[in-house]
Amino acid sequence: CCKKKFLVLIPFLYCLCFPSRFILHIPSEERDNAIRVCFQIELAHWFYLDFCMQNTPGAPHCGIRDFAKIIFLDCCKLFHHCPFLLPHGEDVQKVLEQWKEYKMGVPTYGAIILDESLENVLLVQGYLAKSGWGFPKGKVNEDEAPNDCAVREVLEETGFDIKNRICKDVYIEQKITDQLVRLYIIPGVSKDTKFNPKTRKEIRNIEWFPIEKLPCHRNDMTPKSKLGLAPNRFFMAIPFIRCVSRKQHLIISIVQLSTDSFQL
Repeated sequence: CCKKKFLVLIPFLYCLCFPSRFILHIPSEERDNAIRVCFQIELAHWFYLDFCMQNTPGAPHCGIRDFAKIIFLDCCKLFHHCPFLLPHGEDVQKVLEQWKEYKMGVPTYGAIILDESLENVLLVQGYLAKSGWGFPKGKVNEDEAPNDCAVREVLEETGFDIKNRICKDVYIEQKITDQLVRLYIIPGVSKDTKFNPKTRKEIRNIEWFPIEKLPCHRNDMTPKSKLGLAPNRFFMAIPFIRCVSRKQHLIISIVQLSTDSFQL
């Protein structure tokens, strides 16, 4: 952020960092771990975007990189708090790159939600205007079971609880850019179900899509002709769409046999 933005941010950052909400009370064993500190700074950044900017006219927009730099270096110098942040201040760019790399290695879990006909699948669109469509999913927390992570993430992104529908052995798993992504198959959901994300400014739209109109590879122009959307809008979903299309008969068998232990 420019200096003007920083001066405007000062009162917000003081509230964000130094009461107990985010950074001041990071456990002592995690304070020397810049990666763990970055996760707390990310929470503070989300809070700033979701609440401070929305409720305070004139509050400047600040990206995560500039926000982290202010937290790591300028903010703790100004208020003489959180001295454990200072050693990372000059290398904040390097720290953020390491954090990004670490996050990419964290497994992601979610769900492929199918309607009662098994011909339509539920996709979510990210909040940014140019965001593509994908399956509801998210990164696993420390010591969290994969199926529990899927339940939590789907509930957060769609407002739909799959806890009583999920079978921990029925899923499709892929490696995408070295990140493990596992999506549990949740069939038989009514298209009349009302979906409403519980997270703020994370999900813009939630819609049912006919599987036959979705792309099976990045050059598949089916969605362009049938939905008016380029295939790259479904980039993160393509590996799973291809798998669902090929194994749709197996999914039907699972539903018909009421199998409670079956892996695709």
